[in-house]
Amino acid sequence: MLRDGERYEELLIGGYKIIQNENLYRFSSDAIILSRFAPKISGRVADFCAGSGIVGIHYFALLDENKQVKEGTQIDEFELQASLADMCERSIEYNGLGDHIKCYNTALQDIGSDFNNKYSLILCNPPYKKKDSGEQNTEDHITICRHEVRITLEEIVLISSKKLKVGGRLCICQRTERLTDLLVALRNCGLEPSRMQFVTSGKSKMPYLVLVEAAKGVKPQLKVLPNYEN
Repeated sequence: MLRDGERYEELLIGGYKIIQNENLYRFSSDAIILSRFAPKISGRVADFCAGSGIVGIHYFALLDENKQVKEGTQIDEFELQASLADMCERSIEYNGLGDHIKCYNTALQDIGSDFNNKYSLILCNPPYKKKDSGEQNTEDHITICRHEVRITLEEIVLISSKKLKVGGRLCICQRTERLTDLLVALRNCGLEPSRMQFVTSGKSKMPYLVLVEAAKGVKPQLKVLPNYEN
């Protein structure tokens, strides 16, 4: 099942593994932190900007560990880049998760209207940097993962709002310097921030990452959690 440059990486939970390629974009600890931050539900979940599928697969592993997997548990992975979507599909097959996880190789902008109002939860580890922030090759696979060359933060939030049920939640991570951009986009699209947590790392106590949960069609109710130390 492995191809050139690939290896299995242990998720250190339930024996699950994910395929990674040393020549392609590899997931960071941010993806694991986001998966842990998200509320654990057994309904229909989407993972936007899924990459190799780490957030969705790790989230399922957490559900499995807590015995929350039910017959209707479904996670849909949406990934633009064919090479990453292919790895995601093979990781799903390797772990025997085909009954619960499906990968769609498509741009978020192209997700059909039949997915509107379908999801109780959307997870997203998006590109962090704006398109014009530094030099980049707009066709490079790593640039696409890190910079908003194919989709913007505002587009991600708008699409999420359309795909969520009323009361459904978006859990998204972003660099702290873009927190204002994120909060403005959420409220503009009818998603009200309900939980927020800052992430610190190492000796520095200054947060570098922020996790936000926002709900569709609810009243303002923001709760700020204690910092998470990575």
